[in-house]
Amino acid sequence: MLQESPVEEHPTAPAEAPASESTSAVPTRGDVAAVHTAYERLRGGWNAEGGLPYKRRMALLKALKKALKAQKTQLAEAIRTDYGCRSEFESIVGEVFLVMAGVDHARNHLRDWMEPRDVEVPPHLRPARARIVRQPLGVVGIIAPWNYPLQLCLAPLTAAIAAGNRVLIKTSEFTPATHQAVTSLLSEVFPDDIVQVVHGEGDVGAAVASLPLNHILFTGSTRVGRMVMAAAAEHLTPVTLELGGKSPALIHESFPMAKAAERIVWGKMFNSGQTCIAPDYVMVPEGRTQEFVDAAKAAYARMYPSMKENTDHTAIISDRHFARLQGLVSAAKESGVTVAPAGSEAPDPGSRKMPLTMLMEPGDDLAVMQEEIFGPLLPVVTYSDLDSAIRTINARPRPLALYYFDRKGRRVDEVLARTTSGGVSVNECLAHITVEDLPFGGVGPSGLGAYHGETGFLTFTHQKSVLQQARFNLMSLLNPPYGGLARWFAKIMTSI
Repeated sequence: MLQESPVEEHPTAPAEAPASESTSAVPTRGDVAAVHTAYERLRGGWNAEGGLPYKRRMALLKALKKALKAQKTQLAEAIRTDYGCRSEFESIVGEVFLVMAGVDHARNHLRDWMEPRDVEVPPHLRPARARIVRQPLGVVGIIAPWNYPLQLCLAPLTAAIAAGNRVLIKTSEFTPATHQAVTSLLSEVFPDDIVQVVHGEGDVGAAVASLPLNHILFTGSTRVGRMVMAAAAEHLTPVTLELGGKSPALIHESFPMAKAAERIVWGKMFNSGQTCIAPDYVMVPEGRTQEFVDAAKAAYARMYPSMKENTDHTAIISDRHFARLQGLVSAAKESGVTVAPAGSEAPDPGSRKMPLTMLMEPGDDLAVMQEEIFGPLLPVVTYSDLDSAIRTINARPRPLALYYFDRKGRRVDEVLARTTSGGVSVNECLAHITVEDLPFGGVGPSGLGAYHGETGFLTFTHQKSVLQQARFNLMSLLNPPYGGLARWFAKIMTSI
């Protein structure tokens, strides 16, 4: 059974979360039977009506954007409730805006995405016609995490609806207020035979992953991703796994240190580092560690002149996650690592807020260099030359993102060619995720498959191969028994 560890949902999560109230569309926590009821409602809709036609998809996406626009304040407040303190700006821009932008992009391109693609027919089949017909997969599942509980629920939903599917969504048990807000919003937009939302702990997630769905998109930890994939294998259900990992930020010696530090601090502190593509460690040229630390502290002070009472400074999601991060710092200190916190305020267990905290040259054996941090801790390591930096990156599992700071195009191309990551932002952090035409996904341990834009549409689409033979053709002349004409044909076709 798929049980999401309270320490590793993506990758960490609180031990307990308050139960949410039940509605007609939402099973109570642990109500596995309701998961099957929700699935059967969606499957019944598919069996009765099939995939959604173009006009229905467009209307539903339009209604989704309208509802998001009308309820953006309530949605941001729900996320804040789950976090204790979640920057309203980060919720509006990092969640609501990104989903709305994805909806707009899908609506602007949907007609073209849905068009059949004609393909060339080989000479021996002419004058037949061949084409690729894009059709919905059927009933698909989305298992969403807590760190961006709106965006990572509704962005995949946008792709699935654009592709004409019916969708079963499992929201995170660790964001019950957001779950209620999302359920309310979706119930206003989608009939219950098109979208169903379920909520619960690991047994509910296991039940969703074990259904005979036509596709599953999971966002979470690598460990739980393996469990989802194993559960889906029973029905040979294809999966898209959006995971994480240790995404490096590499600063070339020629790049202005203050500018690089500013962008890395921004990328690290957005959602207090609880972002799957947050820079997980930074690589600076030898001899310039203190320069980076000073620049990062200055950038942090400009962005967050205060911490505890600052509503722009997002809290850590739970007491357990807060304690885990503090444990990483303590273990580093015990091993002799120099710790350099930014700002004047110490970590506050009451508000679950932590300042940017840099760790100088931690050993690879430490947990902070083994695990995805998912918080405002930033290991700082040095490198001697670009070759050694690339070797260090390549010695680790392939990351979800890579950030490289350099204005020399030739070196940028070299780093891109010699490293493998899910995505890259050059001279910036996080920004590549906002480009809808760029596929978003990992590689190896950081993920399997991708979505956003047309890639997301295709993730939830079956591309059916169709050959349509013409009335008059030569194929019937090649039937057995094979005589001289057939042998002549074989000789001609194999000598081309």
